[in-house]
Amino acid sequence: MERAEDGKGGRRQVAVALRADGAAGARVVASGRGALAEDMLRLAFAAGIKVREDADLAEILSALEIDADMPVEAMAAVAEVLARLYALNDGSAPAALDAEESS
Repeated sequence: MERAEDGKGGRRQVAVALRADGAAGARVVASGRGALAEDMLRLAFAAGIKVREDADLAEILSALEIDADMPVEAMAAVAEVLARLYALNDGSAPAALDAEESS
């Protein structure tokens, strides 16, 4: 699960749930903004699902259609874009959040 919080720039909360599809890569299985994103995060934390706070990645993934396979080419492109964004921001990638840390 990825999330982006409302903060600088006035962005609304965004949450995207991913499911690993083995050799096929990953698939977006749910996406929401605002109150729906908050509900998704609350359920994820309650279920012990790891949540990664990454505004840039959540925004990118939220543009994908639900239940569509994420092509390997798209994953490579996302990885390249994120590497550049991290370098421009502060040179480090955001850390994953544990359910305990975010409750």
